[in-house]
Amino acid sequence: MKNYKTFTKRLSAAAAALAIALCACGCGEKETNTNGDTGAAVNAGTKTEAAPASGTTKAAAKTEAAADGAADAKDAEAAEAEGETKMFAADEAFDGVSDIAMADTARSDVAEPSKEAAPGIWTEENGVEQTAPSANILTAGEWNDNDNWGFFENLISSGTIEFPAFGIDPRNRTAVHVTDKDGQPVANAEAQLVAEGDMVLWDAVTDKNGDAYLFAPEGGYETLEVTVSANGNSAKAQVRQAKAEDSGQGESSNASQTVEITLDEKTNAYKNTEIKFIVDATGSMADEMLFLQSEFSAIAEEVGTENVKYSVDFYRDEGDEYVTKCSEFTDDISRIQSLLNSESADGGGDVPEAVAQILDETITNGQWSEDSVKLAFLIFDAPPHDGTDETLKAAVMAAASKGIRIIPVVSSNAERATELFARAVSICTGGTYVFLTDDSGVGDSHLEPIIGDYEVEKLYDIIIRIIDDYRQ
Repeated sequence: MKNYKTFTKRLSAAAAALAIALCACGCGEKETNTNGDTGAAVNAGTKTEAAPASGTTKAAAKTEAAADGAADAKDAEAAEAEGETKMFAADEAFDGVSDIAMADTARSDVAEPSKEAAPGIWTEENGVEQTAPSANILTAGEWNDNDNWGFFENLISSGTIEFPAFGIDPRNRTAVHVTDKDGQPVANAEAQLVAEGDMVLWDAVTDKNGDAYLFAPEGGYETLEVTVSANGNSAKAQVRQAKAEDSGQGESSNASQTVEITLDEKTNAYKNTEIKFIVDATGSMADEMLFLQSEFSAIAEEVGTENVKYSVDFYRDEGDEYVTKCSEFTDDISRIQSLLNSESADGGGDVPEAVAQILDETITNGQWSEDSVKLAFLIFDAPPHDGTDETLKAAVMAAASKGIRIIPVVSSNAERATELFARAVSICTGGTYVFLTDDSGVGDSHLEPIIGDYEVEKLYDIIIRIIDDYRQ
């Protein structure tokens, strides 16, 4: 297996060096930076070390006088005034890479921090004041199991991972690809997996690439058929029976299959987009909450508001101030920002949270329009409660039938069970799996997922890219 850590622990040193250079002080309710990027930015889209921003910044340097053992602060100040400065611990922190100019680039590159932004928490290390990294530089990776199905099946066959996860079983998949008579993908077509007696086992909607994913319970069906319909046109195809032994844990799985179906006409693309953020608001989610509070307006500005509506929903657990708190879709960005800013991370306690309740309210019974691309970002760090499997399964099946792509964003201190649940949900709804990484230096440790090679990016960039990937 490759080493998935694409950045070293040097990111914290980068944040320290650059933050010192700003010579600023910070404040705020959570004592973390809520505006702008810090110097601890990540070179997005790569798995190589980000080049450090350095130079002769006085506040981040030692003077020659200080290096020579001068104890007198006045002498040190005089030496600084003469421009005889060095980057503090640059050689040690970056293996000798120094004096690289800070690039004034986009968020996806090394971004210069806003000099008007509150820099964050002041700490002491080696007698030098520095700022802690801010939640708006959260780093993450993405992995799409549907796009890497052979890898996923090998994990199943080897017994490395096991399903179902909280009642969600992504095995026995039938991938459906729908095109028109010219070979172009047909979006927004309804695809169904049907057993004898016209019993619908799974219902899904094709994405802009004409792809949909259908799932069958194990065994017991003499015939299975895929039907696809759009704009009054329909087509059918017989598929292989999904047998129980096909996907047994630790055995070779042959249950997955791909079906190509052609329709006479191409459907019209959806013009509208609905984007929902479903957020675990318990006490361990402060960094992620701060990220949304800091970055939502910028995300909305980048994505746009023309034919786009947003919603933000929160959940905690039984015994907390509330269990779920939901809002309607709106194109009023200030309204969503206000809802975010009024919320804080609190409550929780035991590990499981009210995941089933929030998915039941927002997905199964949520109000989504029929003529839209639908994306639901589930930002969380704890699994559902045991005994909620049926509610969770109903929500996932509802999401698939409505064309809601659930995109889990797994945060710090998550357990393996949470990862597998999130991946199962993303597979079954045609979404993709996102996970935070340790590379930002923000928050507690983040679980390393059992996946292949991936790129570390800013969470900000991943969210925007995913939205663009699904929109038509």
